[in-house]
Amino acid sequence: MEHLADSYICKARVYLLGRQTVVKEELARFLSDEGLVFTTDTPVAAEILNEVAGRTCYMSFGKGRRSNQEYLENLLASKHGSVLEHAVWNLLITGVSRSLTHELVRHRAGFGYSQLSQRYVDESSARYVIPPLYQENDGLREKWRETIETIRKSYTELAEATALYVQQKHPEMAPRDRRKWARQAARSILPNACETKIFVTGNARAWRHFLEQRGSPHAESEIRLLAVEVCRVLKQESPNLFHDIEITDEPDGMPAVRVIHSKV
Repeated sequence: MEHLADSYICKARVYLLGRQTVVKEELARFLSDEGLVFTTDTPVAAEILNEVAGRTCYMSFGKGRRSNQEYLENLLASKHGSVLEHAVWNLLITGVSRSLTHELVRHRAGFGYSQLSQRYVDESSARYVIPPLYQENDGLREKWRETIETIRKSYTELAEATALYVQQKHPEMAPRDRRKWARQAARSILPNACETKIFVTGNARAWRHFLEQRGSPHAESEIRLLAVEVCRVLKQESPNLFHDIEITDEPDGMPAVRVIHSKV
């Protein structure tokens, strides 16, 4: 991750923490019980599961398109997006701002979220995400940094004063609860630029929608750059489900995401 200093972040990080596996014995048992023969040429569990799910609809095992890529391409071209909901990935995203996650969590269908809590975590030493526009201008970046440092100092002082007040008002309260009460009040002055961490679980259809909407040249800059990073991860993870999604260089100097099969 690129930093101007330890407290400031210029780029998000995306960690792929979870992927699916196929229970091969159960798939074999299903095929045996139904008298079916099925083989596939992909080692990616999510792609196998998507193909099995799609073929179950028509009981078309062993028929028609032979390669997994052919089969999934037909799903994408036909916009049978519901089948893509069976493929799931878990990503841990760090180095993003609260401003970004306010937009991210608007993607509800097909997603699950667990985000860092400012009520429990002391943000006096929090890191802050530099908006892409300020990364290209030294003068604006310095004005922004000075503002952040003023807020950082104010938050620390306010949190300490609030904790003392809560202790005096409720001496019977457990220290952990006093800290939580103080932090939940003091966090009200923290800016959108405050760095957060968020664990995101999404299915392939949901991730495709996110990439199309937030990777667009018209999207907000920070989440657009995140979409590009997520796109890189998912294209490597599942070439057949995301092969029609490309990363492009745009006239504004930033990368973006382009989707051939839109709104699947």
